[in-house]
Amino acid sequence: MTAPKPPAACLIGWPAAHSRSPLIHHHWLRTLGIEGGYVIEAVPPEDLRDFVLRLSLRGFVGANVTIPHKESVLVLSTPDARARAVGAANTLWFAEGELRCTNTDVEGFINNLDASAPGWDMAEAALVLGAGGSSRAVVFGLLERGVKRVHIANRTIARAETLAEQFGPNVHPLSWDAIGDVLPRAKLLVNTTSLGMHGQPSLDVDVARLPQDAVVADLVYVPLVTPLLAAAKARGLKTADGLGMLLHQAVRGFELWFGRRPEVTAELRALVEADLTKS
Repeated sequence: MTAPKPPAACLIGWPAAHSRSPLIHHHWLRTLGIEGGYVIEAVPPEDLRDFVLRLSLRGFVGANVTIPHKESVLVLSTPDARARAVGAANTLWFAEGELRCTNTDVEGFINNLDASAPGWDMAEAALVLGAGGSSRAVVFGLLERGVKRVHIANRTIARAETLAEQFGPNVHPLSWDAIGDVLPRAKLLVNTTSLGMHGQPSLDVDVARLPQDAVVADLVYVPLVTPLLAAAKARGLKTADGLGMLLHQAVRGFELWFGRRPEVTAELRALVEADLTKS
């Protein structure tokens, strides 16, 4: 009798070769002594439906989902409340024979804030820069945690207005040139745009206008310390970086696929940092 194959999960994206997810999950598999695997599957949009619907037949117990497929997988699986509210999913798993999906970017962002800046949720007002898919996950998490007023600034204000309509009266759209007016009241500033990333334009925000007890978070993790975070640190503000969110968002998927809840440790962070900074 042939022994069953060890469980394996994958990352579905197009392109996907740049992902650090295999490094994270293989570390946890080794650390926890679990026989299993995690691979990258580059799947073009036209092949996504067939790939997802045959996920189990391909030998996978679940998957991560990255761009450009996060919205498309909602109709190919059963979304939970978070995935429906955010309008995107990044994790697939099987439960009672059914393919389900969720969005762990929400808990990745929130758990990273908890670890990096305890007490951040005392903020009554937050300012979120950007109105894309990541912004939706951030706004959902902030509202779920009890932040009473969330301002969303976007270069195209119509996108910010769409998010405000989706999430209700506690969310307020803002034009990009009005950011400076809100900064003095924002106890939490979150960058969800690609501004400040290597190869992208800089993010021009004056952190000197933030309150002295403000927290600054940046979802960008290349570079590890963005100019926004460097300016915040120079002012003595608490910060939360994009690498922390990347690590924390991976926790629940691993638990769903392999049955053990892993930990985000200094050892894991150092491992991924070294990979990000190598030439």
